[in-house]
Amino acid sequence: MTDVVSYELTGNVATVTLNRPDAMNSLNLELKEALRDALADAAGDPGVRAVVLTGSGRAFCAGQDLKEHVALLEQTSAEDVWQTVPKHYTPIATSLATMPKPVVAAVNGIAAGAGASLAFACDFRLTADTAAYNLAFSAIGLSADTGSTWTLQRLVGYAKAIEMLMLPSTIPAEAALELGLTHHVVPAADLAAATAELAARLAAGPTVAYGAIKRALAFSATHPFAEALQFEGEMMALTGQTEDHRNAVASFVAKQSPVFNAR
Repeated sequence: MTDVVSYELTGNVATVTLNRPDAMNSLNLELKEALRDALADAAGDPGVRAVVLTGSGRAFCAGQDLKEHVALLEQTSAEDVWQTVPKHYTPIATSLATMPKPVVAAVNGIAAGAGASLAFACDFRLTADTAAYNLAFSAIGLSADTGSTWTLQRLVGYAKAIEMLMLPSTIPAEAALELGLTHHVVPAADLAAATAELAARLAAGPTVAYGAIKRALAFSATHPFAEALQFEGEMMALTGQTEDHRNAVASFVAKQSPVFNAR
């Protein structure tokens, strides 16, 4: 990894940290490329069974680095500038949302624009009580990217999603909890410990089943009921053939706690 993204593997948990604290972890080209590659590494590593995404310093991620963006608008064509969506933002969001293992966003500070979208693409969000969200795209005359048009309305409903995207405002942690944008709000001083506890629990779980659950939810969100039932059957057949399932059933019969090995 480069200096702008750190990648730490502790046990079976990979922690990916955005590391441009002086720029509020805003997404310049170097960070976007490093984040895309780090997530690909985590997805492809069988030793990683849970992923944590967080930021260093006082921000989670302030979204696109607008200083770099302005310079690019002046120096190159609009077509080249907006290649960052298919080259960076889309694969990053896809990696988070389709990772075949759980992903936890530890939102330690402001998550704005694409930064908020990154958090929404994760499976779990733990938010510091001092943090906040802002869907700031339209405030600078843009639509939205990094999957937020897909994830946001599924979290809060269409009416609230269009309000948040068209009339962006800062949403404090407790309000985010009420809206369903985050799973839990914890004191800022406890965020690291709470994240580590959740990530360790997920990493010790049935990884193949977790991946199948993610696939089934994504499929069912865009397919008719009958097709969703068929896909559920496919995922049940897949997970039903795992060593983890057989061992868990045997442990249940023996009145023991199961141990999952991601096989």
